[in-house]
Amino acid sequence: MAKILVTDDSMFMRRTLGTILKKLNHEVCEASNGEEMLKVYEIEKPDLVTLDITMPIMDGLAALKALKQVHPEAKVVMCSAMGQKAMVLEAVQNGAFDFIVKPFQEDRIAETMARAMS
Repeated sequence: MAKILVTDDSMFMRRTLGTILKKLNHEVCEASNGEEMLKVYEIEKPDLVTLDITMPIMDGLAALKALKQVHPEAKVVMCSAMGQKAMVLEAVQNGAFDFIVKPFQEDRIAETMARAMS
């Protein structure tokens, strides 16, 4: 079991991913944008962060870079919609562990989380 910080500006997407992660026996905390994620990360010290790429205030790429500057050991999985290949590639080049594509598929999430936690 891991503590996972789910970051997405859409409450529906946070809840959808959170429900899947809880089913996989993970503890879930949430943030609605990159700026909030940085604050919650300091309080919760999660084992892994999921980051939506496109968010207001601070997008996923900016949040990833800011988090990795302070916590280079942080494990981050990016969440993207189809068609964001260039952004996903940039995220991986900036230290993201992996990415999952929306709409979420439970088996892909389970596989990615297992690899990230091993």
